Amino acid sequence: MAIIVGIVIGAGIFRTPSMVADVTGDAGWILALWGAGGAISLIGALCYAELASTYPHAGGDYHFVTRAYGRDVSFLYAWARAAVINTGSIALLAFVFGDYFSRLVPLGPHASALWAALIVVALLLVNLTSLRASARTQNLLTIIEVAGLVAICAAGLSVAPAAAASPIFVATPPLGLLGLAMVFVLLTYGGWNEAAYISAELRGGHRAIVNTLVVSILIITALYVAVNAALIHGLGVTTLAQSKAAPADLLARAFGPWAAQALSVLVAVAALTSINATMLVGARTNFALGRDWPALRFLGGWNEER
Repeated sequence: MAIIVGIVIGAGIFRTPSMVADVTGDAGWILALWGAGGAISLIGALCYAELASTYPHAGGDYHFVTRAYGRDVSFLYAWARAAVINTGSIALLAFVFGDYFSRLVPLGPHASALWAALIVVALLLVNLTSLRASARTQNLLTIIEVAGLVAICAAGLSVAPAAAASPIFVATPPLGLLGLAMVFVLLTYGGWNEAAYISAELRGGHRAIVNTLVVSILIITALYVAVNAALIHGLGVTTLAQSKAAPADLLARAFGPWAAQALSVLVAVAALTSINATMLVGARTNFALGRDWPALRFLGGWNEER
């Protein structure tokens, strides 16, 4: 659950609420779209739960694609994950971490890149130490991340409502704009499918993936809807739509200017959580690829402890 929550709740939730508010302009539609995003994600998660409980395998998506379309197509998919998708995600998230953490601890003109490189190496070493160390790190980072989002919700409820009352379902945006807003929402929900890669290792047998996915999606949906409700209450739809850093604005209004620094730490932690989780699941695609293709057998080793 910590892996799923950690991958899904990345830096997106700190930016997309403003984009969705800008497109819809209505408090009711904002909350409805975030709730609908959770429902759609739950439907997808149930499909993955069916696949992962029937075919539990460290290859996850790669294994499903192999069964459906054959080795050649699945090889291209796994190679894309190894060469571009996972590595690109880690690099992007590392720069997000660097951008925010360098505000707190500047390291010169290239601080963002330096922090990005350092954190990738640090988390790599954690994952090389042992699976237990990696899992404990993931649990701790996820707890901090969730606690930060709860703090944003508390901040939104602690301040007086925004001066301008936020309309609820007053105007229905055009269907095309609702679709655009849903794209932003679903991108922010993305990543729960990575649970398939750990389906063969869960305690409780292969069917444990069902509860893991469902509970994780429910937690994420509740947090996303609550954060957006807090932002609407504390800032109003108009201010939310115009803000470049809505959670920071809300925290500053509730607790003072120092809260912006606290948000930098929270976004940095969110990036760390996603990087560590991506390393955990990404290694398993490479393992499955090495087991299936003799030329890549050096990727297919498995150390039970590490």
